[in-house]
Amino acid sequence: MPAIPDADARGASTVVIERLGSKGDGQVRIDGTWISVPRTLPGEEVRIAFDGDQARLLEIVTPSPDRMIPVCPHFDRCGSCSLQHLSDGPYRTFKQSLVINALKSRGLEPHVEDTWVTPPGTRRRMSLAARRTKAGVQLGFHSRRSHDIVDISTCPVASPEITRKLSALKELAAPLAPLKGEMVLKVTAMPNGLDLHVTNTATFAAPHDVMMAGAKALAAGFLRVSIGDDVPLQQATPEIQVGKAFLRPAPGGFLQASPEAEAFMASLVRQHLKFALEVADLFSGCGTFSLRLAEESRVHAAEGDAAAIEALEASARAAPGLKPVTAEVRDLFRNPVPAVTLSRFQGIVLNPPRHGATKQVSEIAHSGVRRVAYVSCDPGTLARDLRVLVDAGYRIMLVQPVDQFLWSSHVETVVLLELGGAA
Repeated sequence: MPAIPDADARGASTVVIERLGSKGDGQVRIDGTWISVPRTLPGEEVRIAFDGDQARLLEIVTPSPDRMIPVCPHFDRCGSCSLQHLSDGPYRTFKQSLVINALKSRGLEPHVEDTWVTPPGTRRRMSLAARRTKAGVQLGFHSRRSHDIVDISTCPVASPEITRKLSALKELAAPLAPLKGEMVLKVTAMPNGLDLHVTNTATFAAPHDVMMAGAKALAAGFLRVSIGDDVPLQQATPEIQVGKAFLRPAPGGFLQASPEAEAFMASLVRQHLKFALEVADLFSGCGTFSLRLAEESRVHAAEGDAAAIEALEASARAAPGLKPVTAEVRDLFRNPVPAVTLSRFQGIVLNPPRHGATKQVSEIAHSGVRRVAYVSCDPGTLARDLRVLVDAGYRIMLVQPVDQFLWSSHVETVVLLELGGAA
């Protein structure tokens, strides 16, 4: 633990915050070690106390001119948002800097566009935790640096359709939530209603309780309810329009968090690959890029999740006017599509999970495919993979940060590359 500077009689110290760390916490260097102080901003004079090697904010002595009043009453405790206290301009710059710094760490210094920010109240996919306590059921998000659940009554990030159902979700959780551990409720706001997928229910929950909870959720207005591996109860099939197609995700299936962000990212990818006769969509999910690209190109999709591929294929079959779409269930981490197979495509889009796509990117680097669109949710692994592509002769044409996880420290990035393109 670093030496505590000038601690007063109550163990508190006064320090000046020097920078924002990558997780959105203010940081101060003490005895050569960077110490994070949540909810603080650079330039602020603050009083802190140490809990082990962690710092706790006691008082903001001199606030930053960039400080604003958080819009959520749960902000002081909830760990879901970390930057509601930072004004818009510096906030956008912070998100942009996460991408710039990650690329620079790999010797890459392309121009990085200003951050595109999703509006409040538009996040359609939320994962809520629930736990039974002596005082009743807690439903919400984890607090910072803790497994404690912050019981929420509102969420300015989420779609209003979701927040209006928080009390119904808590009622649903009451007979199913465990005493130890936590139940997970994944709620997705679809254009035709709310989709609910519940996992990790209490082991003592009887089949009758599960059935009644599902029936109550339908009565409360949920469109589809799936609890564990049971067959879903539904009033209709949740669906979203993706270009000319209607996508019907499996229960709990992955979707981009914000429909506005998804549409913006898809427009960039589609424009970049619009002249490709054949496109490979790697880590395709249920087809948010594939189905749009198929309006102009033949598409082959690869994804490790069988349910996602099934949903993609069903959507493609039912959509009028699409070019041929083929798909395969494939573990791209262990079994990447080889360069010789990729070489028949004129364009590739890949959207891997947070840890990136080391093996698959190595194959792309040797494929000779002219245009690549890389959509990433982690600047560090993105920079690592881009270094491989740049070393293979690809030029970075666009780097666009996309903030679809509002007020968090996460940032999505769309990078467009061309083999032998302009610098």
